[in-house]
Amino acid sequence: MHSSFQTFLSFVGLKRIAAAALLAGGGLLASFSAQAQNNIDPTAAPNDFVQAVADNALQAVKNDEAVKRGDLQRINQLVDELILPYVNFEKTTRLAAGRHWRQATPAQQQELVEAFKGTLIRTYSGALANVDEVSRIEIQPFRGDPNADDVVVRSLVTRANGPAVGVDYRLEKTPQGWKVYDINIENIWLIQNYRNQFSQQVQQSGVEGLIKALQQSNQR
Repeated sequence: MHSSFQTFLSFVGLKRIAAAALLAGGGLLASFSAQAQNNIDPTAAPNDFVQAVADNALQAVKNDEAVKRGDLQRINQLVDELILPYVNFEKTTRLAAGRHWRQATPAQQQELVEAFKGTLIRTYSGALANVDEVSRIEIQPFRGDPNADDVVVRSLVTRANGPAVGVDYRLEKTPQGWKVYDINIENIWLIQNYRNQFSQQVQQSGVEGLIKALQQSNQR
């Protein structure tokens, strides 16, 4: 893997996304147990949807003894089973790839989605273990059009150590309800960050090279 791309994945994946993953991992992932799902309405107002997820989330994570022990198998299981219904990985990948998405064959597009999904899931899994007993998520007042099909929900994520971090979620309305497809941490959007690095990697080694770079990162 090209050194600059590897450095980027390490820095963005483990530093900048970590704060967002506290909610995405601890909220949009771990809280969706069968019991919690009954309390979540993906068709509700966007702020209400995220708030309900967050309320269930932190309690679920704090009560999971395996997560507390840092059991990666359990954490990965939660991520694998519970994130998929609420995040549009295909759209995230397509927007991150930008114009290069159209250069890829359908098979390469699917491989790219799976490889990028693996990168994000590994990041979420690592962040899940960092949820502490005082972790809290404050949903900020909604500023957009509640009737729009594409909205941003703003939040502040706090933990025992460190200042609160501003985390925004971009959601789209689908027939199944709201789905997240982009995350903003302190005014830095995930898709835009990855788009720059994806483009650099494709220019150096093509779409296939980008897929292999992500796959190799996921095996580390």
